[in-house]
Amino acid sequence: MLENLSASFAMFLSFANIAAVVAGVVLGVFVGAIPGLSGTMAVALALPFTFYLEPATAILLLVGIYKGSIYGGSIPAVLLNTPGTPSASCTLLDGYPLARQGKAGKALSMSLYASCVADVISNFALIFFTAYIADFALRFGPPEFFTLICFSLTIIATVSGDNLLKGLISAALGLLMATVGMDLVYGTNRFVFGVTELMSGFAFIPVMIGLFAIPEMIRMIGQKNETQTLALGEKDWTTWPEFRRCLKTIVRGSVIGVILGAIPGIGGTPAAFMSYSEAKRASKHPETFGKGEIEGVAAAESGNNGVCGAAMIPLLSLGIPGDVIAGVILGAFMFHGLTPGPLLFKDNIVFVYAIYIGIMLCSVVLLGVGAAAIKTFSGIARIPKKLLFPILLATCFYGVYAVNGQAFDILIMLGMGVAGYAMTLLDVPPAPMVIAFILGPLYEDNLRRSMVLSDGSFQIFFRSPICWFFIALTALTLIFIVRRTLKDMRNRQA
Repeated sequence: MLENLSASFAMFLSFANIAAVVAGVVLGVFVGAIPGLSGTMAVALALPFTFYLEPATAILLLVGIYKGSIYGGSIPAVLLNTPGTPSASCTLLDGYPLARQGKAGKALSMSLYASCVADVISNFALIFFTAYIADFALRFGPPEFFTLICFSLTIIATVSGDNLLKGLISAALGLLMATVGMDLVYGTNRFVFGVTELMSGFAFIPVMIGLFAIPEMIRMIGQKNETQTLALGEKDWTTWPEFRRCLKTIVRGSVIGVILGAIPGIGGTPAAFMSYSEAKRASKHPETFGKGEIEGVAAAESGNNGVCGAAMIPLLSLGIPGDVIAGVILGAFMFHGLTPGPLLFKDNIVFVYAIYIGIMLCSVVLLGVGAAAIKTFSGIARIPKKLLFPILLATCFYGVYAVNGQAFDILIMLGMGVAGYAMTLLDVPPAPMVIAFILGPLYEDNLRRSMVLSDGSFQIFFRSPICWFFIALTALTLIFIVRRTLKDMRNRQA
């Protein structure tokens, strides 16, 4: 054991490996901070450049980009109400209201601290619990996935604000949008109306940017005060008492991220919203969430960053990528002649330990790079609207177009912007639509696959303890929601 660790340190401690970690985190934060440019895109674009590097250097560069981009997405979410990455779409629920209160520095620094703590917890889970978590993840089939998604959909009630009915309407619109495109079971087109570009459905990035960024620009352009900036007081960072108050939420969100990240196909966005939902449910002041609650930022960022290390668990132990980015990293492993799975630990244990060391260093580097990024990007808040909005709009156009290289995605963004502004005027929350749009395909796909496996019998959803566990959680949550709704109605009538 000690010999392997000594050899691993010797393999890792080179200028190339350390430079790869630093460069990867810096590049990831920068890309994540640009709306529309996701971590998946950054890792995919960097992949060809790793073919000429040593295996450990190549993997560490990609992992650094991955981790940096997840945090970087929170920067525009807080400052501009535009999530830089899909997993940051939950951060803006409280991050942007904090920025409008002149507390952008608190929101950004809490995002950084929660991200780093969650990243460390996720890394420890990867190092010490890989075998156990991978075994748990293997037990998930379509029925288990379906019951998990059913429980996840209860998050909609948490982010619906004071009017549950409007939240349900928003969620229904999101589910309807998720059905557009090709049916994966029968191969037929649904709600395409002859538009070829809709055969693959609505792309998430145009929908997300259009739903959040465009309405905010329209709203602020209509304000009379042309010199108003988006946020003030960026130098006010999170204090120790504030961090200590949120520490329990950060740890809980990290655990949620680790569990969901180890299950292939879930990703950081559902983990962020589930962590946010649990934080609000456990809070003594749930009414403050969505109005600038710093604990909401901590919950969202700990949830999506907890996924990072955990997504590597099924990749390293089973050869199954936990998400799309891990799938790209799998390609780097294969190119360098390394096959992830049990044999990797048997034949290349020194290499695996060297990767672990580099992954832990990523968390330290992220803290420093993130602090520098806050000071750099917080200057955005001082730019006058007449200069900022053209730049932001051009960035949105570029980011949306860069995803698929289709001008049609820009039309989707503009259409969702108009719809999002209308929802703002009608006081309909957009967050439930985002959640339903993300979870809708997973919900439908696993429901139909379960029905195929069971020949149409619903008994398959009661086949395992995991199914029963999530069914019970869903039932208890629904009871809690109904009781709270009835209580609120009685209070309004009193």
